[in-house]
Order: sequence, then structure tokens, then C-alpha cells
Amino acid sequence: MTSTYDDLTREQLAVLVPELLLIGQLIDRSGMAWCISAFGREEMAQIAIEEWAGASPVYTRRMQKALRYEGTDVITIFKGLQLDIGAPPQFMDFRYAVEDRWHGTFHLDHCGALMDVEPMGPEFVRSMCHDIEDPTFDATAVATNPRAQVRPVHRPPRMPADRAPHCAWTVIIDDAHPPVTALPAFDVISQTLAAGVELDPIDPDDEGMADYAGPLLDDVDFAAFSHSALVRIADEVCLQMQLLNLSFVHAVGQRTDADAAREICRKQLVGIAGIAAERIARALALPRDAAGALRVLELHPLLNPAAYVAASVADGSLSVRPSAAHQDSGWLTLCGPDATDALSAVVQAVDPLLDVEVTGSPDDWTLQVVTRDTPAQERGEVAVTRFSTGAAFEFEPRMSLPITPV
Repeated sequence: MTSTYDDLTREQLAVLVPELLLIGQLIDRSGMAWCISAFGREEMAQIAIEEWAGASPVYTRRMQKALRYEGTDVITIFKGLQLDIGAPPQFMDFRYAVEDRWHGTFHLDHCGALMDVEPMGPEFVRSMCHDIEDPTFDATAVATNPRAQVRPVHRPPRMPADRAPHCAWTVIIDDAHPPVTALPAFDVISQTLAAGVELDPIDPDDEGMADYAGPLLDDVDFAAFSHSALVRIADEVCLQMQLLNLSFVHAVGQRTDADAAREICRKQLVGIAGIAAERIARALALPRDAAGALRVLELHPLLNPAAYVAASVADGSLSVRPSAAHQDSGWLTLCGPDATDALSAVVQAVDPLLDVEVTGSPDDWTLQVVTRDTPAQERGEVAVTRFSTGAAFEFEPRMSLPITPV
């Protein structure tokens, strides 16, 4: 199936891809607030560990293969981070240095996640920067080289309070290191239909970069990629989000009953759905009307990639049909005729006077965008996600210079 993103221009895709990476990061700003409320800070941290450790090795290997930079070295790890929803460009401002294939360092000149958590106090900072980071960096290593060790030089809580860079790390690969093993969540997520979705191949003859097989760049210039490559990257990034959510669903489901887990996952989806829609509409300068809202739905990560989610827009309506996304019991199972909160959050991010009417069955339905007489108030779940500085974050133009030789 052809990608939903195929009809965007190369210039539009170069704008959209970093937006999608940032949206993926904000999934946790939405979901973890409800986990803290339900389970407390320490259990929230364990959910985050299982969530990222389950999904990231799966999607990291997918991106390596898609953009032809598979390897076992530090350079491969760093390229993977640059195309990972866990480290969106600029918001998580990783600065890399490579000594040789087996030794490298990075520091964060700006950590948006830290900016979000620091006001909550040092215990929450320690949960994120120590308890969660250590095992999830190991999980990242599993995807490239199980003998890679990512270790801190310094990290928050910051002392002094304005310390910069926010953190610094070494990455060393050595055969003497004990190999890292994947957490059990990885085995679960690697068996999902999302993990094996086949996406449109990149056309090597399309104008622009068809892969990332060349030198490591300090800031990836998405505009340098070909249209075909950007379409594939956009689809892979949406699949990263689908996989991360499936891992979140699994982790939450291990800790409570089905109804309570579904409610936490519903709140997570509503929060990210609204903020994602707002950012997509603004980035692509889409009209603030029913047609613009329908276009945002069409491009939204909730309903992508097309090879995984059977959704289409025609004759002024959105149709969703049974798909692999339903079989995996992810986001799409929280939407339908009797579950419109997330869909309404999307269109109301375009214009608060808009709403949706959905008819059909839970996995086979049609959506119409309608106009109400009274503007909707922002949903509480969206307001919680807006707490993140990422909700209003603005990307800036940057030079893209090679760190390593060809």
C-alpha cells in the first residue's frame, strides 16, 4: 500500500519528519502522568523502562535496515539515536564526538525532557536520568552491539542548578564487556504485527539522499534526503510510535485489570492526539476548517503508517477498516463509534468549534467532521500533555556538518 505521506512535497516532508520525531517523544509526557497517578513514581519508572526496552530495539533495527547504515559500531548507535523518537532533534540536543569505531561521547546541550521534569523535584529527575536511562540505554545497545556500554560522565540532578551541558556520556564497545540481554518486553513486542510491517522501499534513483550510509552528521538535514527516503522515514517514525504504544499497553496491562489499563491508555492517546494534531496543522500551515481537520487526521500518527492502519480519506470523510493495527490491540482499538475522545481531540486542535460524528462498528467505521455552535474546552488529557515544553517547541535552521569521514 502506498504511504499516506507520498503526496506531500519533499519540502513539506522535511518539515514534518522532525515534528513526528518530537511527537513520539511527547507520548510519554502524556502517558506517564497517568501512570504516576495510578501507580506512583517508582512504578511509573518501571513502566517507562519496560516500554522503551520493549520497543526501541525493534524499531532501531528497522531504521538501520531502511536507511542502509546497519553495523556494530558507535557510529551506527549515534545514527540510530538521531532517527529515534526517544531523541528528537534540538529538543533533545545530542552533540556527538567519535574517537574511533568503538569509542565515542555525547552530551546534551539542551534536554527538553529534563526541562519538563526538573520543576517536579530531584526525585523525579533521578527517576528519569538514572533509574530509566541506564537500562534503556542498554536496550538501545542491544539493537546494535550488546557489548556497548553507555555510561555517564555527569548527569542530573544538576549541581550547580544551571550546569551545562545538561549531561555527558561515554560510549565504549569492547569484547571484554559482558553482553547486554534484552528485557522480556522485547520478546513480546518483537512478535507484534507492527514489528514486521513491510513499508514502501526507497527509490535509489530519486533526487537527494536515499540512505544514511555516508558520514555521521552533527545535525541531520532532512531536506537533503530524497522524497522517497523521507516518505519511508515518516512511515518508520509513525511505526516507532505504534510500537512504543504497544509496549506501553503491555507494561500497564501487567499492573492492573483490563478496564483500568484501557482507561490509562485512553488518556495517553487523547493527550498526545491533541498536541500532535496541533503541531502538524501548524507545521504544514493547514487550513483551520473541516477540510484541514480531515487532512490532519489523515497525516496523524494515530492513523499511520498506511501499511499498518487501513484508513483513507475520500468524499469528505475518513474511513477505517479492519487492519493489523486492530489485531495488535493498540491505539486504533481506542477509537470508534463509541470511543470518539481522541478523534475529537484531533479536530478540536484545528478549531475548537469542530467535532466528529462516527458511525459503524468498532473496527469498521466512517468519520465525518462537523461544526458545533459552541467551542469545545481543551480536554484535560491534552492540557496535561501541554505541560511539556515540547508542546510549543520551535525548531531552528542548522548547518549539517559531517562528524566522521565518508
